[in-house]
Amino acid sequence: MFLEKITWKQAEGYFKEKDIAIIPVGSTENHGSQLCLGTDFLIPRRLCEMMDERLNILIAPTVPFGVGDQHINFPGTITIGYDGLYDLMTRIVDQLYGFGIRKFVFLNGHGGNTPVLQRVALELDERHAMGAILNWWLLAGELDPRWKGGHGGGEETAAMLAIDPSCVHMEYFMPFEPKDLSPDLTFAGSFNVNCNGVSVPVPRHVDRYSSCGWYGPDSPETATKEWGEEMLKATADFCVDFIKKFERVSLG
Repeated sequence: MFLEKITWKQAEGYFKEKDIAIIPVGSTENHGSQLCLGTDFLIPRRLCEMMDERLNILIAPTVPFGVGDQHINFPGTITIGYDGLYDLMTRIVDQLYGFGIRKFVFLNGHGGNTPVLQRVALELDERHAMGAILNWWLLAGELDPRWKGGHGGGEETAAMLAIDPSCVHMEYFMPFEPKDLSPDLTFAGSFNVNCNGVSVPVPRHVDRYSSCGWYGPDSPETATKEWGEEMLKATADFCVDFIKKFERVSLG
């Protein structure tokens, strides 16, 4: 049940019967030269569409902006930062809380959002409510290790091929050539560098270590529509099962 598609009278009836809502959230940011900027919110939105008929649970409008500060040097990235996302999510949560929602499911498409969502969930706990964070790309990797990926790589490219092939432009594909911090401190994924076999965070903007914008072990060249369809179905199935169980949790 998508909030934007119902009237206030229908919403009133829902709030009288249920205390759970789903809030899909993502970002608008670089995903490599081959993949659309909206990847991180288009995938959670599609997962919600796949789950809708099986849940009969209120789904808030998808939040298309998030914490993308590390991607700001790539044209088209729009970030609202930690404070911006916290303010936005707090406003949304507070209003739904006022209508009686006590169980919040954050269907997240972007890792940079996670610290903010964790903060919001902890604050909900203080108000005798709960927040669950479903990071779809991590769930997919746990459901099948073959699907585990980096940023803008095969995993996300496959998902977008299944959702909307027009959002994938392999004609602009650029290979990932990691930039080491130094000969002794080599790229180790995202912010991290490798020092004597140990991974150490050295936060930098993405373009400092990836000129193409994507990174990870899963090259976009390996992505297929079939992979995306299978992965999205399995992820949606898991989320449906979790949300049904989460809905039955007693708040005490």
